[in-house]
Amino acid sequence: MHRRGLLLMLAAAAAAGADPPAWLRAEAEEWEVTKTDEEWRRLLTPAQYQVLRHEDTEPPSSSPLVDEHRTGVFVCAGCELPLFKSETKFESGTGWPSFWSPIEGSVGTKTDRSLWMERTEVHCRRCGGHLGHVFKDGPPPTGLRYCMNGVALKFVPSR
Repeated sequence: MHRRGLLLMLAAAAAAGADPPAWLRAEAEEWEVTKTDEEWRRLLTPAQYQVLRHEDTEPPSSSPLVDEHRTGVFVCAGCELPLFKSETKFESGTGWPSFWSPIEGSVGTKTDRSLWMERTEVHCRRCGGHLGHVFKDGPPPTGLRYCMNGVALKFVPSR
C-alpha cells in the first residue's frame, strides 16, 4: 500500500472512531520492550506475529493452552512478562484460554471499536502485544473474563 492509501485508510478509521491497530499504536506509544517490525517477525511465529502485532484472533479451540491445567504462570509470547497465574484460569467454554484476573500491573486495556462494536482490548503493558479482550461475564470474584489468544501466551509450569 502506498503512503497516501494508508493515510486515507487511517483518516477514515479515525473518523469512524476506530482505534489504530497495535502495530501502529506500538510505534506511537512508549513501550519498555520495542523492536522493529522485522525483529518481531524473526522473533515470533507467523501466528504469534499476526495476533500480537496485528490484533488477529486465533481460531477457537486451536490452542493447547485451553486444556492447560498445571500450576504455573502464563507469560507474554512477545516479551515473556508474567501475565496470568494458573489459579485464575477457568473453563469458559469459549475455545480460548480464559482468566478472571491478570497479575497486577501486567496488562493494559484500550477501547476497541473494530467489527462495528465496542469491546475492551487487552495488551501486554511491556511490549504492547495484543492478547485478547476482557468481558464482564466471568466468574467471581471479579466477574471478568479475560479471553486471551493462546498463541499470544506461553505457559511456564511451576517447578
